[in-house]
Amino acid sequence: MTRRRYRPRVSNERWLVSYADFITLLFAFFVVLFATAEADHKKQAEFSQSVDDAFRALGIFTTTARQHAGANAASNATDKPPIPMNIVMGEDVLAPARVKADLEQIGRELQQTLSNEVAKHTVSIEMGKDGLVISLREAGFFASGSAAPKPESVATLRRIATALNRTPYDLRVEGHTDDIPIHNPQFDSNWELSTARATNIARLLLQMNAIRAERLSAAGYAEFHPVAPNDEADGRAKNRRVDLVVLPRSKINFAEPAAKTPTGPWRKITENE
Repeated sequence: MTRRRYRPRVSNERWLVSYADFITLLFAFFVVLFATAEADHKKQAEFSQSVDDAFRALGIFTTTARQHAGANAASNATDKPPIPMNIVMGEDVLAPARVKADLEQIGRELQQTLSNEVAKHTVSIEMGKDGLVISLREAGFFASGSAAPKPESVATLRRIATALNRTPYDLRVEGHTDDIPIHNPQFDSNWELSTARATNIARLLLQMNAIRAERLSAAGYAEFHPVAPNDEADGRAKNRRVDLVVLPRSKINFAEPAAKTPTGPWRKITENE
């Protein structure tokens, strides 16, 4: 009987080893992608919750909206991606789009409240680069060369104060003049006149309990921030003004409770004044 000779068998399935390695690496790659996506989603949910808490502190969201958001917070964090904030960083206003819309709404309400003053061109209301600007013209609020507000202008200031008292925003009072130098027994320069006018208006607003002291500031710009050319009488009249700039707060500590309205050293203005 002839003995069968052993012949080595050549395997044609060696590609399975490389294929298995490729599948293993591909699986690991998708595991890493999945883990990364889950981490980013969690961070986005945390960011969305932080923004929501910030708007609640500002008082922008209504109570109904807050309750609705609280009921759906868990499902929104897992089922839907958070809605990114629309931040406006151009020349219009340095604030979230929702804040800008809120300031525009305040402006429309003031346009109705001060319709007589707007028609007489003693008050103008418009959006500026920092926020809502309520411009008080000299003709309706000050005598020429004087920093004391006219007695008849207090009623207008009180209506403005009532509207601003309901808002959570800061207020910067800016004094402006035209480019004609001033020199009288009270003021040696336009710097002093513009600063005194801004300070007096700020003091009146504090007396009316319209704005808390930590949210209020005053500044004088003299003739260096005109809104119209100074080569004509009409332009100079527009430049002699005090601007009330309603702007978002730059620094907010949400861990601290809201401060009470402080009492200043000035007496409170009565309704008869």
